[in-house]
Amino acid sequence: MTCYDRRDLGLLLLRLGAGGVLAAHGTQKLFGWFGGHGIEGTGQFMESVGYKPGRASATAAGLAETGGGTLLALGLATPAAGAAAAGAMAGAAAVHTPNGFFNQGGGYEYAATLGLAATGLAVTGPGRLSLDHALGHIFDRGWMVPVALGVTAAATAVVVGTRNKQLRKSEREEQAALFDDQESLLGE
Repeated sequence: MTCYDRRDLGLLLLRLGAGGVLAAHGTQKLFGWFGGHGIEGTGQFMESVGYKPGRASATAAGLAETGGGTLLALGLATPAAGAAAAGAMAGAAAVHTPNGFFNQGGGYEYAATLGLAATGLAVTGPGRLSLDHALGHIFDRGWMVPVALGVTAAATAVVVGTRNKQLRKSEREEQAALFDDQESLLGE
């Protein structure tokens, strides 16, 4: 009989907690469960914060959170699961960064905490109380950690960078339109 240590129990609790929260948030986006807005409502929100197209962005975020969270909770394909969830949380943190750190002011604290927990699990592994362990770690090899995190970091940088570029362009267009309106009022 295998004896599990405190580390394995701690990783199980962390996986269940962080993975469960991530999965619940993802199902809000995908299905409208738990008071969420589903793909349509989430897509509209995504558009409003610069992630375009909104519906595709909502689907990607929902799948990363639901799939990544579920796999983290199960301890299956932990490097990929943690990386996917961390990428989704980096995208969420980008939206909340202008509001500062603390969640009570709309800041990025919550997204950063979930993202760091997911990243930590991707790096550390799921422990022995996991499907990865039961399956002989076929989806949890050492080389998978830097690959999963690297690919996710690159994709997230492109997505967030494109969003930020689009937001700056929209701001410049709004300022130009405001300037034109003021100019036309002064010219009358």
